[in-house]
Amino acid sequence: MAGVAIRDVHKSFGPVKVIQGISMDIADGEFVVMVGPSGCGKSTLLRMVAGLESITSGEIAIGERVVNELEPKDRDIAMVFQNYALYPHMSVYQNMAYGLRIQGRPKAEIEKRVQRAAEILELDKLLKRRPRELSGGQRQRVAMGRAIVREPKVFLFDEPLSNLDAKLRVQMRSELQALHQRLKTTTLYVTHDQVEAMTLAHRMMVMNAGRAEQIGAPLEVYQKPATTFVAAFIGSPPMNLIPGRIAQGGKVLAHDGEISVRLPEPRPALEGRDVLLGVRPEHFETCAQSEALLSPDIDFLELLGSDSLVYGHLGADKQGMRVAARLHISILAKEGRLPLRFSAEHVHLFDPESTRRIED
Repeated sequence: MAGVAIRDVHKSFGPVKVIQGISMDIADGEFVVMVGPSGCGKSTLLRMVAGLESITSGEIAIGERVVNELEPKDRDIAMVFQNYALYPHMSVYQNMAYGLRIQGRPKAEIEKRVQRAAEILELDKLLKRRPRELSGGQRQRVAMGRAIVREPKVFLFDEPLSNLDAKLRVQMRSELQALHQRLKTTTLYVTHDQVEAMTLAHRMMVMNAGRAEQIGAPLEVYQKPATTFVAAFIGSPPMNLIPGRIAQGGKVLAHDGEISVRLPEPRPALEGRDVLLGVRPEHFETCAQSEALLSPDIDFLELLGSDSLVYGHLGADKQGMRVAARLHISILAKEGRLPLRFSAEHVHLFDPESTRRIED
């Protein structure tokens, strides 16, 4: 096994810059998830680590070896794609053994490695089947088994669960966690699904337009987003961001002064400064109208049983300031206003121009 170092990596297709100076050190045995919307560059970065895309500038090292000029086969990595890419005419055993046969490994070694991987992935009773005789989850396990038998230094996963249904994705996430705990192989995992990122990662890189917006542990990223992009991308529904200004005495006045909340501590250096007031939907709670900090007009509800998602707007313009709340109640009214309050300890402040977090 080995760590991975990504050092000021850039990638351009002609004049179009798709990766813009990303750096990250990934420790030996660490599980790192690169998450972001479609087109942010996460798969391109993974393919550069794999050697499937050239690097415009910068450096990638696996272990102590810089791999910029190495062919994929010489990088000691194994990659699992969104498409299972199994050979339909081969059995499960043959699919898993194929890469080792191409390498010229001894028959006894191939048998040992395939049987071990099959036991880890609970495929040992399916080795004689063809891919068409398997479920989607079983096919994905075969694709992972084909990677495991190579015993690489680094696993690379490119949205491997995207083709599975919701229930199977939950099952496969738990299997991936268990697999990593057993093998402890350095893993880079690409997804657009924030739930996958939050549940699988030791650390995550949130990407946007070819840049790393924030790198950190999942809870750290969720609780202290570095930018408004991270605040809006990580979390469902996303964080509410309301324009405001810091007034004297440590108060934040938002939505043209209709919302007034006093910060836990005065911030005299910030007085008079325009800010974006951030509040997570789950930090709202219902209250009497006299105690409300805001009273959005309800647009629609999502009654989920254990909790309810409420979407509404502030002010007369229905297309204006939108808010979302996650409440542990069943709301029966489908129209009207909903009095809400929140604690100042849950407030996040962002600079509206730079979009960066204003540190506590």
